[in-house]
Amino acid sequence: MTIITQPKPTASIPDTRIYERRESGVRSYARAMPRQFNRAQGVWMHDNQGGRYLDFLSGCSTLNYGHNHPVLKSALVDYLAGDGITHGLDLHTDAKADFLAALEDVILKPRGLDYRAMFTGPTGTNAVEAAIKLARKITGREMVIAFTNGFHGMTLGALACTGNAAKRGGAGVPLSHVAHEPYDGYHGPDVDTAELLERRLSDPSSGLDAPAAILVETVQGEGGLNAASPEWLRKIAEIAKRHGALMIVDDIQAGCGRTGNFFSFEGMGFTPDIVTMAKSLSGMGLPFALTLFRPELDQWAPGEHNGTFRGNNHAFVTATATLRHFWSDDRFRQDVARRGALLARRLDAMAAEHGLSTRGRGMMRGIDVGSGDVAETITAACFAQGLIIETSGAHDEIVKVLAPLVIEDAVLSAGLDILEESIRSALGVTYGVAAE
Repeated sequence: MTIITQPKPTASIPDTRIYERRESGVRSYARAMPRQFNRAQGVWMHDNQGGRYLDFLSGCSTLNYGHNHPVLKSALVDYLAGDGITHGLDLHTDAKADFLAALEDVILKPRGLDYRAMFTGPTGTNAVEAAIKLARKITGREMVIAFTNGFHGMTLGALACTGNAAKRGGAGVPLSHVAHEPYDGYHGPDVDTAELLERRLSDPSSGLDAPAAILVETVQGEGGLNAASPEWLRKIAEIAKRHGALMIVDDIQAGCGRTGNFFSFEGMGFTPDIVTMAKSLSGMGLPFALTLFRPELDQWAPGEHNGTFRGNNHAFVTATATLRHFWSDDRFRQDVARRGALLARRLDAMAAEHGLSTRGRGMMRGIDVGSGDVAETITAACFAQGLIIETSGAHDEIVKVLAPLVIEDAVLSAGLDILEESIRSALGVTYGVAAE
């Protein structure tokens, strides 16, 4: 059967005049994917010219369970039909109570975790802002340690913790009170950057102030799919404890099953003080962010940190359905682990063919193709064949696979076939040899 359906060859170029006339030029994805999309289901997106596209972007890991999953959609439709509370600030609602019960019963208790849940503004950067603000309040310190190639959001506090120069340059003000230390492997495999951090913090003449928090991604989503080792992360957790800092794990992109387990740090031998979540938390692409922290850290005064949209009841409904449908037993996790191994084998084989390297963990993986220009050529070729895929890394040199976790093996393989052929073609052109 035909798995990928292309746009009709005779289809006209979409009319983009309204976007050019009224939408800000800050838009980015639409430039690389010039179609007008009108429908999505499962792993597929459809445009208004009859084209069908396999989605290996998944809303940057916001749609881990695919588009419009029927279980989640049914839960939301039923809630809407019953005139459920839409917006409730931080009032008690049935939807919020159901979510908290599911979080406790399905996620926290089985993992031996005891966290309070703080509903922040609706996006990941809001969760990070709350986390670093709380760490500063608890410790009375100002400095936050973040890491090279980290990405944590676009509001000023989270942006200060972000490494990307282009993103930081848009702030318009100094981004201070953050030290960017080398991530695991930044100086190569023979340099233990955790030991370097310990040495800096232990030396009163290093110039590094005592931190309120150490903020880290276990896999750097936008920074190039750099994956920290469990050993390095355990050392960072120990360093944070030894020096009186709180350890914050940013699980916004790597969480909700993307790296294999619900939390990306599971099974690594440490427990973060604070965890930030968003993206696939609602399961339906509904804005929803969450900051989790140890109960003794819950020292907020009422209303000390708030936001108008901290009570998205529609997202509570779909998030509850997501937890109970996918995470109530171990079957989904095992399926994701198996599929992640399949993805790793295919990407490793592609990389080996061209002397390249792979990055990432679980279903959060990619190939380092050496330059942003080559990666852009590859992703453009993929899109022309009906595959939506993006890049990441300091120079956009990583072709990044974020396929929905629910994708069938045959469809995943078909998408990877397109990626494989696109890499061969791009590298053949780049290096002046005939592509196979």
